[in-house]
Amino acid sequence: MPEVKQLVDSKIAGKKVMVFSKSTCPFCTKAKKVFNKYISDKILSEDDYEVLEIERLQDCSDIQDYLLKLTGGRSVPRVFVNGKFIGGGDDVVAKDNNGQLKALLN
Repeated sequence: MPEVKQLVDSKIAGKKVMVFSKSTCPFCTKAKKVFNKYISDKILSEDDYEVLEIERLQDCSDIQDYLLKLTGGRSVPRVFVNGKFIGGGDDVVAKDNNGQLKALLN
């Protein structure tokens, strides 16, 4: 588990936007679409944004367990902006719709 903690913590600290995702998850797709719009609009750079598709990793379950400790939930997506957990797919869409997400990204 120390490797998982180091991986997750370094990913969160290393990117403006970090999304822990599963490629088949519809809520993950919803969140990624929102961030792709910000990349297209040049509000978010591709260098500042990362998606980690955790189902491809051998430590997937351990990653979700650690995300549970960090955020109170182990479901995906788990979205972090500027090192802070902002929620899942519906939360990202809601923050986009009310202008909070754009403010966080600026």
